[in-house]
Parts: sequence; structure tokens; C-alpha cells
Amino acid sequence: MRIAARVFAHPVVRTLGPFVPVVLLWWLIARSGIVNESFFAGPGVVWSEFIDLVRKGILPSYLSDSVTRLAYGVGFGLLLGIPLGFLVGLNRWARRLTWPVLIFFQAIADIAWLPIVIVWFGFSLTAVTFVIVYTIVFPLTLGVVAGVDQVPDELVRAARSMGASRFRVFLEVIVPGSLPAVASGIRTGLGYGWRALIAAEIIVGTSGIGFMMFDARRVGDVAEVFLGMIILGILWYALDALVLAPFEQATVERWGMVRQVETTR
Repeated sequence: MRIAARVFAHPVVRTLGPFVPVVLLWWLIARSGIVNESFFAGPGVVWSEFIDLVRKGILPSYLSDSVTRLAYGVGFGLLLGIPLGFLVGLNRWARRLTWPVLIFFQAIADIAWLPIVIVWFGFSLTAVTFVIVYTIVFPLTLGVVAGVDQVPDELVRAARSMGASRFRVFLEVIVPGSLPAVASGIRTGLGYGWRALIAAEIIVGTSGIGFMMFDARRVGDVAEVFLGMIILGILWYALDALVLAPFEQATVERWGMVRQVETTR
């Protein structure tokens, strides 16, 4: 029992184990012939497609393009969303003026912008970046505002009573107190941005994983479409598990409930 517990507790087993029955079911459906192979590619066919695209250099090139676009979009999204969130969260006039606008644009899906973005920027990196930034900024801004609202007023008053300036209160009380919500907003915003990237590449892209999948659909290459979906899932899982989730967890542990408990003692 102890050996089995150690095996199941291993990080690799915990990560890959749940996918074993999924892959097995996938293989059984493809093997049984229930679905025509023209519409459903099995694991072996998809793996062969993967090897072929890597050997030709197509997949590494498309993957590099997608990651580059995501990096641009995320960078600009963070630069806009975080300062805007603190401005709206801390200034009541800014909140009154911008809150209806934020809620309005938050409700408009990123894909709805693609027709006009094509008119403005054509089939370019700028068009894709615009869509990603738009998708990230609003959930991130609202997350920062929620984080600012969660900072206890008692901490702000205590800091001011001890002679702290407005800037020090912001830097040493409001920013740390809102960091858990900011981390959650970043994680949520990047998730939306990742999906927006693929949608934009499918419609306006000339390269990238999304474009690869759409182009494969045009020529009827189902295995390449399956491969694209698998790559998207693996990349996002790796980014979330290795970067975003640890960052959010560390932030919550440092500045979240643990911090709040300490301040009440």
C-alpha cells in the first residue's frame, strides 16, 4: 500500500495519470471504426502528424509565432490593466466615470472585434495583439479593483495615523493587500487571452497554431486539427501549472488569508 501511495503521489503520475483513460478511450473509439477515420484521427495518426510537422520545421515555426503574439499581448495587457485597475479602485471619480464603460466592454466578446480590427489593421500582428490586449485588460482591471476593495480600512487608517504618506500607504498597504486578487486577475486574464489568440489566428492569422488548425480543416486533415488542440491544451496546462498557479498560491500565502490572520493577532 505504501509503495502504491508513493507511486500515485509522484508528480508525474498525478499529472499524467488522469489522461491515461482519456487516451485509452480515444484509441478505442478510433480502433473500433465507429467514427469514420476521415472525421476522427487516432493517437497513432496524430503522433505521426506531429513527427512529420516537426521534421519539416512547420510546427516549431507556428508555435514560435503563437508564443510571440501571446507575449506581446500579455505584456501590453498587464501594462494597461494593472495601472488602470489601481486608478479606478483608488479614485472615486475615476470609478464613477469609467465603471459603466468597463462593464460595457467586458460584456463584448473579443471575437466580435475581429471584423473591425481587420478593417483597421489588416491581417497583421497588430490586429492579433489588439484582440489579446482587449481580452486581458478588462478582467484584469476588474480583478485589481476587487483587490483594492478587499483591503481593510483599518489598515489604511492605522498607517495614516502613524504618519505614513499617501504613497507609502499605497505601496506598503494597498498593493500588498490587493496582490491576491491581482494574481487571480492575471491568471484569469491570461486564460482569456490564450483563447483570444487562437480565435484571432483562425480568422486573421497567417501563421500560428490557430492558423494551422484552420488551414488543416480547409484541406480535410483531421489529424492536424487534433494535434493543434492537444498542443494548445499542453501549453496552457504547462503555463498554468508551472507559472500562474504557483504565483497565485505564493501571493495568497504571503499576502492573503495568512497575512490577514497575522494582522488580527
